[in-house]
Amino acid sequence: MKAIVYTRYGSPDVLQYQEVAQPTPKDNEVLIRVHAAVVGPADCAFRKGEPFIVKLIYGLRKPKYAILGTEFAGVIEAVGKAVRLFKTGDEVFGLSPNTFGAHGEYMCLPEDKALIVKSARMTYEDAVGICDGAPTALTFLRDTAHLQRGQNVLINGASGAVGTYAVQLAKHFGANVTGVCSTKNIELVTSLGADHVIDYTREDFTQNGQTYDVIFDAVAKRSFAECKASLTKTGVYLSTSPSLSIVWQMLWTSIRGGKKAKFATAGLMQNKDNLNVLKELFDAGKLKAVIDRRYPLEQMAEAHRYVDMGHKKGNVVIMVE
Repeated sequence: MKAIVYTRYGSPDVLQYQEVAQPTPKDNEVLIRVHAAVVGPADCAFRKGEPFIVKLIYGLRKPKYAILGTEFAGVIEAVGKAVRLFKTGDEVFGLSPNTFGAHGEYMCLPEDKALIVKSARMTYEDAVGICDGAPTALTFLRDTAHLQRGQNVLINGASGAVGTYAVQLAKHFGANVTGVCSTKNIELVTSLGADHVIDYTREDFTQNGQTYDVIFDAVAKRSFAECKASLTKTGVYLSTSPSLSIVWQMLWTSIRGGKKAKFATAGLMQNKDNLNVLKELFDAGKLKAVIDRRYPLEQMAEAHRYVDMGHKKGNVVIMVE
């Protein structure tokens, strides 16, 4: 099968389009023919081995797994003899945050992982797009911040993969949503349901005197220290960056009253229930995929270069099939 392989950390040039052996499913696994995958900032971080915690988890000297790709959508082509939840021909989507593998024509995954049958309303692009960002936004807003109806939430990076879904989910939870983005993305963020939009090229949300119950920094650009004054007395700051500073701030604020800084390993916390929630919202018309660009598998390096620029809107989809 064809796959994108990397054996060392570095620039997009380390990504090689190669022929590799097709995996064989174990007794509890399914074999998936991948139709669509994505490239996001996390993929670029794994490619570069940055921040250093990436190397600590996924290989200190070289990548532990040669094929990247967490989010996928495709068709089950074979099942292990112990599999009961799926059958050959099922159209599925899900995530593989532990062993990756979606940036190839085939991948295997245990049936009990974050994998479900997609709905007939979803295209493969819709399904994989929702996998990239929406599960993270759901985990942070619902499970970490415990967002409530009527609360004021600010989403920094509202036009990115996590941000576009955070806006939609926050509105679904009944919050009053302020999105922060650049001038060119104001229309997009407004169309997703944001009640207010701040153009960061013209206004600094930390300096305008407004306060929020939740500040979700979906692009890890503003620190807790910078955002603290913009939180209500019991406000919560959320960051998607697994930095040492946010870990320290979490520990420090957890033993003090008032404002809190929080982080969650959202990718590793995903499950079938979360995906089913997102599928139901999509089918009900309350959540839509936001796709910026599409690349064929063999142009993976170009997709990484585009994502590295830091200006993508929503998802960058890789067409594998």
